[in-house]
Amino acid sequence: MRLPIIISATLLLSLGLNLPAMSETSAEKAQCQRQTNNNLNFRRLRFNSRLWDQANISNYRITVSNSCFCIPDARGPVVIEVRNGRTASITSVATGKPINPQFFEKYNTIPKLFNVIQDAINRKAYSLDVRYNAKLGYPTQINIDYDSQIADEEIYLTIENFQEIKIR
Repeated sequence: MRLPIIISATLLLSLGLNLPAMSETSAEKAQCQRQTNNNLNFRRLRFNSRLWDQANISNYRITVSNSCFCIPDARGPVVIEVRNGRTASITSVATGKPINPQFFEKYNTIPKLFNVIQDAINRKAYSLDVRYNAKLGYPTQINIDYDSQIADEEIYLTIENFQEIKIR
């Protein structure tokens, strides 16, 4: 009768010795996962910004949409034209009229889009999802949630219709 109890106790004791002394909490696991994602996002950013730099394109046009809880003019979509690396114009796709440049000040060139991504990495954003153009490296989608506990601080940008402008 005592033999099964002794065997059971021995098995439980041996299994218990194989467990780590202290297991990670879910918060610690999440923090570790965010750090891993941060490192991956940083490597992807560095790789793609180098691709962009190597392309040496300073005259281009992109369409940018900002999915935010803001006024319609700040959402877009807008066409941003860049000449010699500087924003030349920002116009509404819907109306063809100029938009207040302050609405897209942080997103009005491709290097500034890279800066937005770097800022999210530096600030250890809760969630960062970026898609890049495989050939030229510029971001095509940027989704950032800086803090899971705060509403309306997220950034959702879509970058489409890239066209290099050839200057003669």
